[in-house]
Amino acid sequence: MTTSEEPARRQWVPFRDWALWKRPRNWIRYTLATEAVTLGLIVAAIVYVPVTSRQLVMFLVLAGLGVLQAEISRKIERMRRSLNVTPHISMTSVWMLPAILLLPPQLIALLSFTLYLHSGIRSWLGIQHVALHRTITNANGVSLTCFAASAVTFGLFGADALTGPNAAAAVCVAAVMYFTANTAITGVGLYLAAPDRASVHSIIGTWDDNLLDMATLCLGGLLVLSLVNQPLLCVVVFVPIFVLQRSVLAKQLEELASKDQKTGLLNATAWHEQGQRELSRAGRADGEFSVLMIDLDFFKKINDSFGHLAGDDMLIALAGLLKRETRTHDLVGRFGGEEFVVLLAGASELEALVAAERIRGLITELVVNSRTNDGTPVTIQDRSASIGVAAYPTGGSTLDEVLASADAAVYAAKRGGRNRVVGSAFLDPVSATPG
Repeated sequence: MTTSEEPARRQWVPFRDWALWKRPRNWIRYTLATEAVTLGLIVAAIVYVPVTSRQLVMFLVLAGLGVLQAEISRKIERMRRSLNVTPHISMTSVWMLPAILLLPPQLIALLSFTLYLHSGIRSWLGIQHVALHRTITNANGVSLTCFAASAVTFGLFGADALTGPNAAAAVCVAAVMYFTANTAITGVGLYLAAPDRASVHSIIGTWDDNLLDMATLCLGGLLVLSLVNQPLLCVVVFVPIFVLQRSVLAKQLEELASKDQKTGLLNATAWHEQGQRELSRAGRADGEFSVLMIDLDFFKKINDSFGHLAGDDMLIALAGLLKRETRTHDLVGRFGGEEFVVLLAGASELEALVAAERIRGLITELVVNSRTNDGTPVTIQDRSASIGVAAYPTGGSTLDEVLASADAAVYAAKRGGRNRVVGSAFLDPVSATPG
């Protein structure tokens, strides 16, 4: 028995009950196939590639530095991982890039599994438990990535890549190959893990994610040159790694405070703040903007019929539709429940009515594949929305007044039979479709 002050003991799970076997079959096949390839390459390297004492020392240095860095920043990494909605970018590549150029394949793989095993043990002892198969899969993917990058780099520059005049070019090629191969190997795995929910954003990550990955590779490149020319300088890399992790965490916390966590849209507070800036801009320039208030019709029936997981998928799908159908400088937010709001910068009410009618039509065509709470596949379709439109300054002189006008138009649309667009200047259905 455990007390409330002590973490519950980890229970050993039989092999047949591992979470691995609950994943999609294609993902399991892909994962086992890549692991078999990695294992084969390791065995071949052990047989045919000798390991020098210098390489063994370099392995110990990189493993020690990697583990030390992970221990120093474990709290920051734990918070970053808990806040991530896209693939997590760790600092592992800082240590693996030097391995590509300084270690033989068997030690590259050993370093990868050492770093990820340390991370897995830390998660096992802590609150955020990472399944063993995920630790092995991540380590395997990085090992295979490094094998590919090493083969290309030494194929182009030869065995003396770091001692000749093209050392910097060799480091750059290794970094590019690492980024490319890792993106491909990881991307295929992420797609096969959830093909029905796969998107470029969920598989490849955001621009910020990829820039962070490139930054860690740049640090890894500098570490390579330090280890070759001035080994004592390698400890200096700890400072930029720590600063980089803190800055990324700060950005994640800032986004958490401004985003609706379910849909990724602006939350009500952030939408209001940015809307006030648009109001000030329009007031100074004697301009205009319009607001669309979008309310899904009979949303409660989705939750009652299929469960809240399906309802969440419907909200996420609608959020994606709204982001696709608006411009980057428009403001798209979720005010709670099934209510969404869009600010169209510089748009008159007539232009907003046209845009709202287009969005209304697309919502009726939306098909969402989801699952019930017990895992049964379901398809959500033939849905509709009531949309109210109001413009500044005709619909109000403040943002709250414009919102109130758009909200009144939504209620008029619902009273008129739903699945329609109503403009506050008319308070008559602009378009009506039975349903």
